[in-house]
Amino acid sequence: MERSRGLPSDRPAVGQLLVRLLHEFRRELSEPMAERGYGDIRPPHLQIFGNIGWDGRRLTEIAARAELSLSATSELINDLEDLGYVARVPDARDRRAKLVVPTARGRQALQDAAVRVAEIERHWGGIVGHDRFDDACYLLSALLDELSPEER
Repeated sequence: MERSRGLPSDRPAVGQLLVRLLHEFRRELSEPMAERGYGDIRPPHLQIFGNIGWDGRRLTEIAARAELSLSATSELINDLEDLGYVARVPDARDRRAKLVVPTARGRQALQDAAVRVAEIERHWGGIVGHDRFDDACYLLSALLDELSPEER
């Protein structure tokens, strides 16, 4: 099979690298969840946790950030609400709207996830070198800032 013109022949395309890296990240994040008391969180729930924020967000904003349909986002939020991780509360800026906010259990899960993310970053930095890993993260961040400045 012939390679597409313009793509590097010595490495996978950037999209393939990012998808594989995200898959590996989610796998390493999810594996110890049961032993830390979060066995009820499924991998799709991570798309909500990764986009909810500490102060909460509207469902439409979570859906946009997670790149999910409103119905899929609502279903995942319903799951997390039933499990006690999030709650819907009135938005102080617009009482007709609702914010999805982490509950005490959700905040603890977010804190524990942050600890796990730090462990993953140390592990990955140990594999390729901490300076190289940090440089890669700064490079990706700078690229994202240029491509999507509204999401800074």
